[in-house]
Amino acid sequence: MMTRWALLASSSILGAAEAPSSSATPATTRRALLLFSTSPLTLAAVAAAAQPSSTPYSQSRTLQLGLDNNGKIRTCPSTNPGCVCTNPTVGASSSVASPLIIPDATSAETAAQSLRQAIMKTQKNVVFKVDQQTPHGHYIQAEVDGGFGRDVMEYLVRKDAGVVAYRCIATKVTFIYPFTTAVGDSRGQEQRVDSVAQELGWYAPDISSSIDFDDVST
Repeated sequence: MMTRWALLASSSILGAAEAPSSSATPATTRRALLLFSTSPLTLAAVAAAAQPSSTPYSQSRTLQLGLDNNGKIRTCPSTNPGCVCTNPTVGASSSVASPLIIPDATSAETAAQSLRQAIMKTQKNVVFKVDQQTPHGHYIQAEVDGGFGRDVMEYLVRKDAGVVAYRCIATKVTFIYPFTTAVGDSRGQEQRVDSVAQELGWYAPDISSSIDFDDVST
């Protein structure tokens, strides 16, 4: 199958070889086709032609959830407008939010429990996808109703740092042809995280405060 595809691609892309003459023997013809179809240049051309193009739409089809390799809440992708996150993203069409400050008298377990209850009270059709302790803190991932489908709310409770980092992101975005800019839920994600924060009653500092975001963006 690779030989047949390579031969077809080589004739249309490269145009660098002539077809065997009618006087060539069958064995000679087979050797010529085999050598031509398996040449590195031909195979490279076929691989390049088969590689899908990377567009904002194709990038938006893959939604990465969970903590990143450094144990932090992921940043907002540029192809997901309306996304809210405590981990700043340079050049992204998203809102940078302030982390939640865990009260001093609140344990990590109590903080996680209060967070679950606040999500249940303020959001619709909540489904907890992940709720577990990690080496980096207690991670909660909940899927809720959004403005155009379902949203994912992610929280990382870090009692050692005294903060809760989070991200709220749409599971799907819409592109209007022929534009390559996604259409999001405007302030929907921001309103969802605000409602959870208000239910908790925890302090969220202003984004311009002196808190070290290398710590709170975990």
